[in-house]
Amino acid sequence: MRTNTPANRRPRLARALAAAGVGAAVLALPLVGATGASAAPAAAASATVYPNTLDGWIRQSLDIMSQHGIPGSYDGIYRNVMRESSGNPLAINNWDSNAAAGTPSKGLLQVIDPTFAAYHVAGTAFDPYDPVANITAACNYAADRYGSIDNVFGAY
Repeated sequence: MRTNTPANRRPRLARALAAAGVGAAVLALPLVGATGASAAPAAAASATVYPNTLDGWIRQSLDIMSQHGIPGSYDGIYRNVMRESSGNPLAINNWDSNAAAGTPSKGLLQVIDPTFAAYHVAGTAFDPYDPVANITAACNYAADRYGSIDNVFGAY
């Protein structure tokens, strides 16, 4: 009977690697040769960069929404943004009932501060004027209230 000592385990490992064939060796090669300097560009290249435009803000929001299970489409967001702010992330409504009560609607999707705070999504700025944070929070609210921003066709 064999004992379980490190010396007795080596032949099993050698047999396992031999049975795995060249594939195991090829898989190990990048790990052996990788350094922090050579691995960094690959990680940086995988990060998505979004343009600082309405299109980029919507696309970045959609990526964040998909990570958090928040439904919505590009078309649904775009339609509501154009109705609410004409694409101006600094838009503010100083004339409706919310404004009269001291909480004006702000940003691309015209969110009031209490709603923004309640539906803010982690990973976005805590600023209702930040385009990505505003879109993502508003879509989170619309999902909770209407099932999706896609179901919103008027003031909400």
